[in-house]
Amino acid sequence: MGCRTLFFALSCILFAYYISAPIPENVEETWKVGTTHALVKMLSFMATLFENIGLMKYEEVFSTLVKLDFTKPISDENITVTDTTFSGIPVRLYLPKRKSERQRPAVIYLHGGAFIIGSCKNSAYDLLNRETANKLDAVVVGVDFRLSPQYYFPAAIEDILSVVKFFLQDKIIERYRVDPMRICIAGDSSGGTLTAAVTQLLKNDPVFKNKIKAQALIYPALQAIDTLVPSHQENEHGPLLTRDVAIKLICLHLTSDEALPQAMRKNQHMPQESRHLFKFVNWSNFLPDKYKKNYIYMEPLLGKLNLSYPALLDSRLSPLLVNDSQLQKCPLTYILTCQYDILRDDGLMYVTRLQNVGVDVVHDHLEDGFHGALSFMSSPFYLQLGIRIKDKYISWLEENL
Repeated sequence: MGCRTLFFALSCILFAYYISAPIPENVEETWKVGTTHALVKMLSFMATLFENIGLMKYEEVFSTLVKLDFTKPISDENITVTDTTFSGIPVRLYLPKRKSERQRPAVIYLHGGAFIIGSCKNSAYDLLNRETANKLDAVVVGVDFRLSPQYYFPAAIEDILSVVKFFLQDKIIERYRVDPMRICIAGDSSGGTLTAAVTQLLKNDPVFKNKIKAQALIYPALQAIDTLVPSHQENEHGPLLTRDVAIKLICLHLTSDEALPQAMRKNQHMPQESRHLFKFVNWSNFLPDKYKKNYIYMEPLLGKLNLSYPALLDSRLSPLLVNDSQLQKCPLTYILTCQYDILRDDGLMYVTRLQNVGVDVVHDHLEDGFHGALSFMSSPFYLQLGIRIKDKYISWLEENL
């Protein structure tokens, strides 16, 4: 009786979330997107409940389910797949089997998951990296960097830098027959954050500055300064990624202190000494007019927190904070943004700022797109939007690597 009651209650919650799902009319597969959104919302509700009663941490609920989607390193007729380590960091390596007279391009892929969950072993990323290796005849490296809150910022970026620098050694490049002039770093969501940050750091390193040809950012998060940009307000309730969940997860990347997410929701989280950084993320200067609409720019309120979080001023967390002279060094760049995504304006501002300093940028904007679709392109979801994003990304790689 108890199980039936629980099942009925959860079904009611799921149905309520489904019928209230904010699915725009131009989004394809409306019922499937609505169901996925409702499931994510219910999972967030249960995670909050479990945390409140002391059963399990919020992020552990998501992490446990995501781990059920891990894949084994299974090779096929075209690609050899192995799990190994680079500089002590776990990676999944995809090597084409067919013989090639020329050196191959390489892609280092950084998975999304808000720095909290996910792995290159998840089925969607395994599919993406396997197809990239096959279509481009490329060596692909998926990186399993450390996750928060077990390892706070900047652990993830330190791991990725170690992996990239290890891979860029002459002896490693030669071992895998990689063309040192055709290497790309890519990532989605928080993986896009890490891609932008690592690329900036490498371009400022005299040893590695000429070793990255391109970067690809799929609906990236690029700043944690202003949480009331137009896209945050328009897409506060999703689909899939809500503003509240995004803020909770990004804060878990930095601290367990509840004061930070509370302040960030009100856009009152920045310290007094941060005002000089606002010019780099002032959306009124960088967004195309069609995205500004009737919104009015207001600076975040300063000095409302008793504690200060230095990471909020760090460009490794917010790549938009670097100055123009540093941005000028960025390589060929691909950025994909989605209309119904709270992170949309981060990508749009980065496109504008990169173009303003002369960086070659290719920008795809999906008017019917939403955040996280790439992670739902494999079973049991098969969202067509995720497959379209995959195809656009791989097509750009084929043309530019």
